[in-house]
This record gives sequence, structure tokens and C-alpha cells, in this order.
Amino acid sequence: MGRETCAIDDSGPMPVERPGSVAELKNLIRQADAVFPAGGRTMLELGTPPAREGIVVDLRGLNQVIEFAPRDMTLTVQAGITLADIARLLASENLRLPIDVPHPEQATLGGAIAVNASGPRRYGFGTFRDFIIGITVVDDQGRETKAGGRVVKNVAGYDLCKLHVGALGTLGLITQVTLKLRPRAEAAALVTLGCQSGQVGPVLDLLHASRTRPVVLDVLHARGLRPPLAGHLPWVIVLGFEESADAVKWQISQLIKETSTAPVEGLSVHVERVAGPLWEELRDFPLLPGAVLSFKVNLPPHAVAGFVEHFAGLPEAPLLQAQAGNGIIHGHFLGTLTAERAAGILKEMHALAASDGGNVIVYRCPAAWKRTLPVWGLPPSDRWLMRRVKEQLCPRELFNPGRFLV
Repeated sequence: MGRETCAIDDSGPMPVERPGSVAELKNLIRQADAVFPAGGRTMLELGTPPAREGIVVDLRGLNQVIEFAPRDMTLTVQAGITLADIARLLASENLRLPIDVPHPEQATLGGAIAVNASGPRRYGFGTFRDFIIGITVVDDQGRETKAGGRVVKNVAGYDLCKLHVGALGTLGLITQVTLKLRPRAEAAALVTLGCQSGQVGPVLDLLHASRTRPVVLDVLHARGLRPPLAGHLPWVIVLGFEESADAVKWQISQLIKETSTAPVEGLSVHVERVAGPLWEELRDFPLLPGAVLSFKVNLPPHAVAGFVEHFAGLPEAPLLQAQAGNGIIHGHFLGTLTAERAAGILKEMHALAASDGGNVIVYRCPAAWKRTLPVWGLPPSDRWLMRRVKEQLCPRELFNPGRFLV
């Protein structure tokens, strides 16, 4: 049986190492020329091609629960544990980590933090930056460094934990994380309503002014939804409520009143069996399989409606999901798309996004396209600051070399 290998984009096969302890990981790092961290490999396509080849370090062997303190509502775990395993553990004490990571049975905590994965409930609860209170990483010298702590009120000093969220592992390999938790909601429901093209903006304006407090406010093009949720209207708006049973009931009643004269149709309330599959669709949409080009757009919330309505009209008919409360849009092009056409579409997207101070990131595309497409979007104005931070924390350019924008 041959040794396991893994190719990233257009690299050659690279050997895969699976450390079973932090000590093994440190030793691997000290000897390596380039390290490409991997977890559940759900987001391994994100990023530009490697600048050089090295080893792929699979961190799923570091998956132990270090400390679970239900009364303090904190959890300390190794970074290779999956989000599904965390959810099962927390459910036993009626607790939760309300961050919706696609494919939680595969996705690891460290990987999700490295790409700043989040989902529909980001609107109500935030991202990993809002839940990490302690972090341990191994730097490019094989040294262990720590930030934060295990008790919320004892966390002081510079908040270095946030630096590693969304850094694609380039500042150090995350080995351990302490999270603050939230109580499990007593009740939850999803509400869907449809609207015509040209009405998404007015409906969202009404919902932003609502007396209700949804934790989810998503807009989806109906062509990406399964029947009967798609209905006959081109746009579907999804709201999620989580609180006490009485609070959820009141918010749904209030929403029905507020939308009674709005340009919407087919308001439906989904709970339990119906809500489950819809929730999974919303959560997993960013990693929809079979797309030739997948992208993520960051915009001010007020610009979401105009952006999605404009690009939904393309002949290529992308599937679109917008987290309207956050200004995050995920999209996929299925079927045939040439590199030249992809470049033209992205150029148009960048121009429209930049006019509102936004940006476009390519999540997935053929490796050959990455040599010319702006995978990370337009260079940010603070790129020099990111470079200075990386020079201090990872001067060897050891982790994911060439894959991130700095």
C-alpha cells in the first residue's frame, strides 16, 4: 500500500502527515519546508495555488475534549474535532455553539476557524470571533503559543485570538480552542415568504424595520430551492426565530401582521421535520457540489438586493443565497462556463461590489483559472498591515505559502 498523498490545485501529489499529538506536530513543522494544514478538507479548494510544494498535515488526529464546563458555559477542545461532535457533546447539556458550518460531520473546528466559516445564524449570533476566548497555535519554529484563557472574565490583554480567524492557517497551526457557549433555544422556527423580481429591496427594508428579532434573514433565488419551497415566485426570503416558545410564537404573529400589506406571497411557517431539511440547505449552500465557479461577496446590507437581482438575470443563471442582514452573498455557476466568460463576470461583480465598498472572493474554480482570476478580490487598503503581522508571526512563510493574499 502506497503512502497517502494529496494535491492542492495544480500542485503535484504531496505526502500527507497525520500527527497524533502536538509533540509530533511540532517535530513535523521544524523539519518542513512548506506546510499545508488540512482538516475535513471541505474548503481545501479555497485560495490561490501553492507557491511551492511541501507536506499536507492532516490535523484530525488532534480531536480530544480537554475541558467541558457546562456551568461556566465554556468548552476547550483540540482543533481536529468536528463541528458535529461538538454539537452532540453540547446537546447533552442543553448548550450549543450557534455557528452554522457547512457539512459539520466533516468540517473540523480548526479548519472552520481558519476560513472563518459561518452561516445563516451569523445575523443573530456573529462568527467565531465572537465565541473564541482562548486559542493555542504552533508557530513556524515549532513553538506553542497561547492567547486568551478558559474563563470568560479572566480573558485580558491583546485579543490575538481574532487574528487567526479567517487567516487560512498562515499565522500558525491552531491546535486547541476555548469557546464560550450559549443555552440551547427552547423553540425555533423558519418562516418563508416569496416575492417578485424588483420587490426584494422593499421587502428587506420592511423586515429590517420589523419589531421582530430574527436570527436568520436570508434571500434565495427560487431556482436553487427544491419544490415545494420554491413556489412560483422568483425569490424566497427566509427568516429564522430562536427563543422561548412564547417569544417565537409572538414574533411569527407580529411578522404576519407586518407583512399583511407587503408585496409578498405564500408566507409559511416551518418547524421540526420540515424545518430540518430547509435548515441544512441554507447551511450547506456555500459548498454546493457540482459548481464550476463558486463565489462569496461581502457588501453593506443595503446593497444586497440590487446585487442579487442584477446577477440573477445573467444568461448563466447563477444560484444565489444572500445573508441579507450581514451583506454576505454566496453564489454558484453550474454547467458550462469558459475562463474568459468567468473573468468577465467577475470583473462586473468587482465593479458593482466596489462601488459600495464590497469585495468578491472566488471559493471554487478550475485550478488553471486561478493563475489569472482575482481569487481574493481587489487588494485591500490595509494589506501592508496584514503583511507586517505575518512577518512577525510567520517569517518563514511556512504555512500555506502562496495560498493567501498576503
